[in-house]
Amino acid sequence: MPSKFKQNPNTPVASVDPATLMRIKNLQLRAKAVVEGFYNGLHRSPFHGFSVEFSEYRPYTIGDDPRGLDWKLFARTDRYYIKKFEDETNRRCYLVVDQSRSMGYGSIEYTKMEYARTVAASLAYFLTLQRDSVGLLTFDDKVGEFLSARHRPGHLHQLMQCLSREVTGTATDIAAPLEQMATLIRRRGLIVLISDLLAPPETMRTNLAYLRSRGHEVIVLRILDPRELRFDLDKAGMVRDPESGSELFLDPAEVRQHYQEQFDRHERELRGVCDALGVPLHQMSTQTPFDEAMFGVITDQSRRSHGPARRNSIGAAARGVGSGGGFSS
Repeated sequence: MPSKFKQNPNTPVASVDPATLMRIKNLQLRAKAVVEGFYNGLHRSPFHGFSVEFSEYRPYTIGDDPRGLDWKLFARTDRYYIKKFEDETNRRCYLVVDQSRSMGYGSIEYTKMEYARTVAASLAYFLTLQRDSVGLLTFDDKVGEFLSARHRPGHLHQLMQCLSREVTGTATDIAAPLEQMATLIRRRGLIVLISDLLAPPETMRTNLAYLRSRGHEVIVLRILDPRELRFDLDKAGMVRDPESGSELFLDPAEVRQHYQEQFDRHERELRGVCDALGVPLHQMSTQTPFDEAMFGVITDQSRRSHGPARRNSIGAAARGVGSGGGFSS
């Protein structure tokens, strides 16, 4: 399905219109479209052609990029070998996705939950192509689905099915999934928390600190609806809390300033917690193009992990290193 592209001069990635992509009902196909747009943007960006740090050799297999062949080694051994780079080493990533009722809010044609699922699915698709192991944990007021991080046939499809299931919970308990992740994951890995973060900052501090103390890299993606960011309600009326179900009368003219003050204070406290723990916090609107969201996450993770080889991983992605030579159409 064709996508609409808008060129943003502040990023090397071609921006895919989220509303257009949401018309693709199948989550895995939607993720594939996002990642293809992301790769296309990288090929048109200044990152194209960057090198990565050489690690070792591995036998050539069908589908590998022939540009990685070492012809001098072929001349000595009469066998084909690919230079294996640091960025091809297997990483373990867990996507922790908030599926509470507050994520079901949406003032535009799709909800925060639909946007969060698409971001998670796109990251899972991208990491799988990079031969990394991907796991999933969903939560609301309790832990929902849990899939161990794996890279094997059928695992990505299973992950997409878990992400696509209907939300049945009510409130948000962000502590339980983070505690469970720290308990279950023994090997160091990357944990990506995707949520609207409608939780006390101190709860975040305690549980993120525990994960960091176990040696995990953590990235937080805060997903918010445009109306939550701007509070542009223009009419007084009854509003309902999606988690508790309670209703109250709201006059925007009277509460707008108070809302914005409380929202800004909560955001400052969240950022303070994350900054103190060395955890990147990416706050995005559900109108942010998906590939821009991916670019921010992946470049940030590349800068922070495993030294200079990781910092050049975007260049490897642009050349198709570790992805079997690119995408099929």
